[in-house]
Amino acid sequence: MQKGIHPDYMETAVTCGCGHSFSTRSTVEKLNVEICSVCHPFYTGQMKYVDSAGRVEKFQKKYNWGKKAEESADTEAAAETEAAVETEAAVEE
Repeated sequence: MQKGIHPDYMETAVTCGCGHSFSTRSTVEKLNVEICSVCHPFYTGQMKYVDSAGRVEKFQKKYNWGKKAEESADTEAAAETEAAVETEAAVEE
């Protein structure tokens, strides 16, 4: 290996979101992870609820996707109703 071009390989403290911590080796001093082998459902055998619906709703709220579809449907329905009323008024005259 060439000297001076590789990062330092050091002891690293890894901390999980569940509070568990362990040490390993890496090129960074500290790592924070969301899930580890202590709390992962594959290793524990327990199911963990993930709020994926909340993520979708958050995305729709952020970009107003749900409201755009509802507003466009309401606008189209209102336009069709107005056109029908105008057609009936023209026929009566």
